[in-house]
Amino acid sequence: MSRTSRTPRDDGAGHRQDAMAFRPDGRFWLVYACLMTVQFLTAMYHTVVATALPTVIGDLGGVAHMSWAITAYTLGQTLSMPVNGKLGDLVGRKQLYLLAIALFVTGSALCGLATGMGTFVLFRFLQGLGGGGLMVCSQAILGDLVPPRVRGTYMAPMGAMFGIAAVLGPLLGGWLTDALGWRSVFWFFLPFGLFAWVAVALALRMPGRRTTVSIDWAGLALTSLGATTLVLVTTWGGTTYAWTSPVILALSLLSVLSWAALVPVERRAHDPLIPLQVLTNHTFVVATVVAVLMCACMFGMNGYMPTYLQMVHGVSAAASGMVLVPGAVAMFLGSVVSGWLVTRTGRYKVYPVLGSLVAACGMALLALIPAHAPVWWFGVGVFVLQLGIGMFLQLSVLIIQNALPARMLGTATSTNNFFREIGVSVGSAVVGVLFTTRLTARLTEVGMSAQEAASLTPAALRAMDGARAAVVVDAYQHALAPVLLALSPVLVVAAVVALAFRPLPLSTRSGLEQLAEQEPDGEASA
Repeated sequence: MSRTSRTPRDDGAGHRQDAMAFRPDGRFWLVYACLMTVQFLTAMYHTVVATALPTVIGDLGGVAHMSWAITAYTLGQTLSMPVNGKLGDLVGRKQLYLLAIALFVTGSALCGLATGMGTFVLFRFLQGLGGGGLMVCSQAILGDLVPPRVRGTYMAPMGAMFGIAAVLGPLLGGWLTDALGWRSVFWFFLPFGLFAWVAVALALRMPGRRTTVSIDWAGLALTSLGATTLVLVTTWGGTTYAWTSPVILALSLLSVLSWAALVPVERRAHDPLIPLQVLTNHTFVVATVVAVLMCACMFGMNGYMPTYLQMVHGVSAAASGMVLVPGAVAMFLGSVVSGWLVTRTGRYKVYPVLGSLVAACGMALLALIPAHAPVWWFGVGVFVLQLGIGMFLQLSVLIIQNALPARMLGTATSTNNFFREIGVSVGSAVVGVLFTTRLTARLTEVGMSAQEAASLTPAALRAMDGARAAVVVDAYQHALAPVLLALSPVLVVAAVVALAFRPLPLSTRSGLEQLAEQEPDGEASA
């Protein structure tokens, strides 16, 4: 699918290095187009469905179970990541990738046929299982085919798909729901998924690996239990159940015990689901911590900024969503430019440090914008924030893949994504707790009941008299701005952590080439 040639050159400091020319052929470009298509579909799914979800819930009569409609996909996606990463390393990735596409497409089609809330939630979980496999396998297959030295150039556009989807998803979801009905939102994915499945089946040539699969049942049970309880705590806490309720406290305790038991269990396992070699690798730890902190801050901000803009600045829901568009553009620019520079120079340490500091400035700018400032200032703040995050977030996968043996490429990729998903859940929950607690306290201070505070909407705010509305606007301003300002030092911490990176040389051999060198008998050669 490609050829990699190398010639010795001097790096300017008297050291000999391999200069390389990666020459992909037509089949590679077809596979790469499929990877991009699938990555775009998984990214679009979140934003398109989020727009249609209120209509879906109302039509299926499941308002009381709305949280499950959101949680089911997240759970399926999170739980499937470690399994797909490990099995891909053991038995090969092509069949797993085809299975993930099939699960995603089938789940989407069944969601469009659902007649009740129970079946809808079940099909969302099924689709989440496929979505987790797609995310992990896409990144791991690229690692198999492209050497780390040039991988940033090819990986950055895939990461940028999430930024593009953030812009197009709400527009497409709203149009499909209004024009064709909410079921068309789920059927929209089918032709693209079928095209990707056929193209991957025909064009992707991956080696088969003859190996005995030993399932780490204890590790699988503990990671599943720990992730499930943590997702439920962050989803239900403060909404379905009070944070001090017995349900939330029990789930929290169970989550802590599960994660605490995982390390000794994996240490004794014959073939652990998450090897300690991954969890204790210096580069993996540093890159994952920085990525988790970035994701927690970014998604925490994204979750509450639109509501803030609607309540404080009186903009429409569509306009509040459009304020996030500059962030999508910035994410694309940051990831593409940093990927290109890493390919040219072979050095990556500066980008997590610089990116975290730029993101910290963007978050501080969002926090310090006064309530009377024009709304476009928030677009500027979001642009700066996500420009910094884009510099590193996609590179983190490349750095981790380069630091660990090729035989662990899938496991390392899936574990990184696994912890990033947990970071998103925890970050959104923490920002939500701080914001709603401060908002409720501020509103009750001025004589509003907790029930009134919880039921505030932009329409209700517009119906209030001037003085009372001003009090509510002031409460929102003083509730969210300090929380965002507190997130800025978190990103500074990410920059400090990134200073601990050890600048490892980027390999000039793809994952498959490294496996072929390790196993000269041809079992892992393409």
